[in-house]
Amino acid sequence: MADTFLLKTVDLTTTNATQIYKVPITDDASVPPTASTTALVKSILVSEDSNNADTITITITDTASAVIPIFKDKAISAKATVELLTQPLVLQDSEILKAQVATGNRLHIVASYLEIS
Repeated sequence: MADTFLLKTVDLTTTNATQIYKVPITDDASVPPTASTTALVKSILVSEDSNNADTITITITDTASAVIPIFKDKAISAKATVELLTQPLVLQDSEILKAQVATGNRLHIVASYLEIS
């Protein structure tokens, strides 16, 4: 079992849903086939740098392709930085964390997470 701390930064340049992170599938031949990867998302920081307020939607796409909103149209003030999580968010094999903004080129995301496999 390996634990790896990781950081992902994303500049949200379009209004399309943008993948922040996808939990990898365990493909290590030394682990049993029932082994999986779990990710603990510890922090999702969102910052606005254009001096314009905006909104962000954060979703999880699960293994059945269902899209589950975590934050829907969360307001981010001009020149503000907001921590979205108050508790860790658990993601499993192949689940995808995505962000979508109302206006491109305003918001940035810094996500920190722990992968356990």
